[in-house]
Amino acid sequence: MDYATDFNEKYRQRTKLFAVSVIRFYSAFCKHDDETRILGKQLLRSGTSVAANFRAVTRGRSNAEKFSKLCIVVEETDESLFWLELLEEALLIETKHIESIKREAEELLKIFSITRKKWRQQ
Repeated sequence: MDYATDFNEKYRQRTKLFAVSVIRFYSAFCKHDDETRILGKQLLRSGTSVAANFRAVTRGRSNAEKFSKLCIVVEETDESLFWLELLEEALLIETKHIESIKREAEELLKIFSITRKKWRQQ
């Protein structure tokens, strides 16, 4: 396997696990009141979109299409992080419940942002 194939497979799995963790997070913490439900649904949309769009990156028909989808992955990952920050900073969900999923969003954002920057330079 080459580097691109390894990277694609690793992050297809990792983004899917992130999506599953977002779904579980929403189910456990975001159904209690209107505020958490509204923000949680936004997180649910963006968090699952990360995985769906990264999958599209790996299936793209052209480099331009793949790059476009990667840009969406970066945007959706950043948006997911935003909703997590709002839930935490508005004191709607305790930090201890947000820490691990927020850390994963931050890591994925860094990885995909660097990947996009390198891809753009090629």
